[in-house]
Amino acid sequence: METPSLPDPRNANIMIYINGELLPRDQAKISVFDSLVQGGDGVWEGLRVYEGKIFALDLHLDRLRDSAHALAFTRIPTHDEIKQAIYDTLQANGMRDGVHIRLTLSRGLKVTSSMNPEYNQYGPCLIIVPEWKPPIYDRDGISLITSSVRRNNPQCIDSKIHHNNLINNILAKIEANIAGVEDAIMLDLNGFVSETNATNIFVIKKGCLLTPHADSCLAGITRGIILKIAEENDISVSERNISLSEVHSADEVFTTGTMGELAPVLKVDGRQIGVGCAGRLTQKLQALYKDATENEGQPLPF
Repeated sequence: METPSLPDPRNANIMIYINGELLPRDQAKISVFDSLVQGGDGVWEGLRVYEGKIFALDLHLDRLRDSAHALAFTRIPTHDEIKQAIYDTLQANGMRDGVHIRLTLSRGLKVTSSMNPEYNQYGPCLIIVPEWKPPIYDRDGISLITSSVRRNNPQCIDSKIHHNNLINNILAKIEANIAGVEDAIMLDLNGFVSETNATNIFVIKKGCLLTPHADSCLAGITRGIILKIAEENDISVSERNISLSEVHSADEVFTTGTMGELAPVLKVDGRQIGVGCAGRLTQKLQALYKDATENEGQPLPF
């Protein structure tokens, strides 16, 4: 079998935090009785570290706690406890910039194999995976297809719970992989655009910034920051239902997310978007977001 290669060789020797312990990558493991293994029962956040600061940390921790509370987790760690664990993990790895953190809170260990949360008697399990990782999308632009897999809506499971059971998104990502593009747009049950399998989506038409209602999609942290930046810079914004044909005929399209920041979309379902390169307003928002990441954030205490 071919030996797997890491995207960044530095990540071969990272220390990972699991419930109070810092462990080398090859020793960082959870039990087969953990809820993540038993049913994808956990909540998570993605964080980025820029020049000694964690961007939007409290916003992410608020969402983590809200998601855990919505899933009826008990003994949820405090913000201060989680922050200290993050600081300790980053310091142990000598990480201060160019880092992505996957923060996960599992419902924890079960006393027996079961879906029943009553068997979770040990409390939640906090996992912190820091990696040297730049934004995953090409800043110059990406291509998308439309997935046949519909995004869950609140009748099924509320997408505002940032949970670890991601098979809905993974099935759409498989379609994108087969099509040879970066990601796939997911529609809601009424056929309107929701988000991609990994990011929120914005459409620009005649200078107006449009994005879907956060009904069947996650109201992403980066999405919210872009809406705030647009308001502060007198950019017209509308949250409404968006049809697929509006995406195909848009002047500009971009996606947002912690992992990929702002990524211009150049092609959707084989159709060129706008002039086929990052548009003027997208580039402006990219620059404004970069300014925010450079000047805001929670400073590291080391």
